[in-house]
Amino acid sequence: MKALITGASSGIGYEMAKYLASKDIDLILVARRKSRLDKMKKEFKNINVKVIPLDISLYDNLELLYNSVKDEDIDILINNAGFGLFGDFDKTDLETEFNMIDLNIKSLHYLTKKFLIDFKEKDSGYILNVASSAGFSAGPKLSTYYATKNYVLRLTEAIYEELKHDNSNVHVSVLCPGPVETEFNQVAHGEFASKGVSAEYVAKYAIDNMFKNKLIIVPTFKIKFATFIQRFLPIKLVMKFIYNYQSGKINKKDV
Repeated sequence: MKALITGASSGIGYEMAKYLASKDIDLILVARRKSRLDKMKKEFKNINVKVIPLDISLYDNLELLYNSVKDEDIDILINNAGFGLFGDFDKTDLETEFNMIDLNIKSLHYLTKKFLIDFKEKDSGYILNVASSAGFSAGPKLSTYYATKNYVLRLTEAIYEELKHDNSNVHVSVLCPGPVETEFNQVAHGEFASKGVSAEYVAKYAIDNMFKNKLIIVPTFKIKFATFIQRFLPIKLVMKFIYNYQSGKINKKDV
């Protein structure tokens, strides 16, 4: 088998690559940081590894990526690339938010569509889209990020139902973790006092459940319970809780 992973150079993406490599699955690794990708290629000596250093928030690069791998007979697509931005909506940088939308939504949408068409043609394949528990609600102080992850979750759910009615052997899943120990806080300019679960745990849990054809993958009982219980609460109460939770973060620009 062969897997393509975006955002592969760190965090969940790196741990997913490491776990797939342990299963002797060949890899195509995509991220901006060439040095990290080259290091990963040397690390995973037991399999074939292709690295593609590319900023896939740019549409032209998406086309370049797809055209360079479309004949590689890929079996697994993992759309992991993405980032967040902490702060009140009227104070966060608009250009950064547009870049976030391009990466979190447009790149995922493009690659999902392209590979879904290919996978349906051969009637096999797995697509794993990385969303977040943020995808189940709106998120004051991380408003754009939460909105992008809502998009990822709902898009994946819709595709799942379409494939079900087609009796397709193509499988789509969406990963919705809570806080994870990655570079996310560093990039988003916000850091919460409590630590998240390890990226290694989330990656293994996600891959194992992807192969079980599970649609929505939520690691840890705590996050499962939180996403379940909020269905029964008034939206304003949920918003108040999320606002207070996010307000517990500090802006890393100020420290």
